[in-house]
Amino acid sequence: MASRLDTSPVAVWWRTVDRWFLAAFLSLMGLGIVLSFAASPAVAERIGLGSFHFATRQIFFTIPALVVMIAVSFLEAREVRRMALIMLGASLVLMVAALYIGVEVKGARRWVSLAGVSLQPSEFLKPAFVIVCAWLFAEHARQPDIPGNLFAIILLGLVVALLVAQPDFGQTMLVLGTWGVMFFMAGMPWLWIIALGAVGIGGAVAAYSAFPHVAGRIDRFLTGEGDTFQVDMGREALVNGGWFGVGPGEGTVKRVIPDSHADFVFAVAGEEFGIVLCFLIMLLFAFIVLRGLNIALKEQDDFTRYGVAGLVIVFGFQSVINMGVNLQLMPAKGMTLPFISYGGSSLIAIAISMGMVLALTRKRPEKRKAPGFTGLSGRALAAE
Repeated sequence: MASRLDTSPVAVWWRTVDRWFLAAFLSLMGLGIVLSFAASPAVAERIGLGSFHFATRQIFFTIPALVVMIAVSFLEAREVRRMALIMLGASLVLMVAALYIGVEVKGARRWVSLAGVSLQPSEFLKPAFVIVCAWLFAEHARQPDIPGNLFAIILLGLVVALLVAQPDFGQTMLVLGTWGVMFFMAGMPWLWIIALGAVGIGGAVAAYSAFPHVAGRIDRFLTGEGDTFQVDMGREALVNGGWFGVGPGEGTVKRVIPDSHADFVFAVAGEEFGIVLCFLIMLLFAFIVLRGLNIALKEQDDFTRYGVAGLVIVFGFQSVINMGVNLQLMPAKGMTLPFISYGGSSLIAIAISMGMVLALTRKRPEKRKAPGFTGLSGRALAAE
C-alpha cells in the first residue's frame, strides 16, 4: 500500500483509481487468455497453423493492451478530451481510406494495413466518438449558445455514413444506441426522441430492403432456414456443457465452429467450463456497466457524467450483442466479446476505452456529488 505521504505519480494513481473497475477489467483479460487456449487450437489446426498460434497472439496483444489501459488511466479529463479528438480525426481518415485501399473481407472493407499491421479503425472510433460527443453535450449544457448538440448530430451522421458505406450495420446500431442514451441524458426533448426513433425504424427497414446480407441474417434468425450452422453449433456447445462443463480441452462441438476463438468464444466457455462460468462472465459485464452508471449519476461534472456513461454503455451493448448471438437471442453479427474474444484491434481499442473510464472515475478533490442531485436525467431537470 502506498503511503499518503508519497506524492509520486504511481502512488497518487493507486490511491485514486477505482480498484473495483481495475479488478473487473483484469479478470476479463485473464479470462480472455484462458478461453483463447481453450477455443483457438482447433481453429489454428484447421487452417494449418500451430495449435497455440492464436493463444500466444492473444497474450501478445494483451500485454500492450494492459499497458495502454494503465497509461490512459493516468490522464486528466482535459487530456482524455485531447486524446479523443486526435483519435477521432485519425479514425475518420482511416475509415475513409479503408473504403478505397482497405482489405475486403466477405464483401466489406473495414480493415486497413499500416506497416504490416491490420487495424479496424471503427474499433478505435467508438471511444473517441463517445468522449467527443460527451464534451459537445456538456458544452451545450454549460452554455446553451454553443451548438454542441447540433455538432454532435452532424458528427453522428458522418460516422453512421462511413459505417454504412463499409458496410457494418452492427457497429452502426451500436453507435446509434449509445449516442441516443447519451443524448437522452443530456436533456433530449420528447419531440427529438420520437423523431429519432422514427428515423431509426426507417433506417432499419431501408437496410433490410437494400442489403441482401442484412435481410438474410434477419430471415435466418426469424425462420431458422438457410445457413445457420455456426449459431446452431454455438447453441449446441452451450447445451453440451451443462452447468459445470465437460472440462478444459474436452470440448467437441467447439472443434467445428469456424469462429470459436472470436465471435463464439462465449459458447466455448459454456461447453468446457459450464453455464456457471457464463453467468460469472455476464455478472462481470453487468457489474462494470451498473457501477459506471451509478458513478455517472452521482457525478457533478457534465462531461465526466456523459463520458463515463457512454463508455460503459457501448461496452455493455457490445457484450450483450455478442452473448445474445451465442444464445440465439439475436440475429448473427460478427462482434467481439470485450476483452475476451481474439482480436488485436478490438482488444487495444477496448483497453483505451476502459482506460478512459479509469481516468474519468479517479477520485479528485473537485469530484463531489452535486448538492440536491437526485439522479434525474437532464431532460427531467430541464422540464422543471
